[in-house]
Amino acid sequence: MIKKILCAVDDTEYSKAAIAVTAELAKATDAKVTFLAVNQLLGGYGHGGVSTYIWDSATMKRVLSDATVAAKKAGVKESNTVDVKSRDIGRAIVVFAEENDIDHVVVGTGGKSAISRLMLGSISSDVLARAHCPVTVARLHK
Repeated sequence: MIKKILCAVDDTEYSKAAIAVTAELAKATDAKVTFLAVNQLLGGYGHGGVSTYIWDSATMKRVLSDATVAAKKAGVKESNTVDVKSRDIGRAIVVFAEENDIDHVVVGTGGKSAISRLMLGSISSDVLARAHCPVTVARLHK
């Protein structure tokens, strides 16, 4: 039984597909939804040096707010938001899911080519391979 769904969101169109799938799952199971945004650390290691993140706090708040508004419009009854900072986005999603007893994870995918995945990695593939629970990978329909 699905009681808690984790939906990883970011500032891309692919999050819209993940939010839509999450809303359908939540409505079908009456599950509580957590929207998670991972602010990726770029460069420095934070040891006295300068740490640079992809998003500023205003962007992070907007990304999470947009997710909850879209989910509410789609009929999600209960949701909350969480933001974390990490160098490894996929690992951060998996660790959060494990630590919070999440029953199901939803991530979006950009449909990268095989070469792009090899060079850049794939967060959705990483989560799918490492998660302790079922994972749904939502693709944006164009």
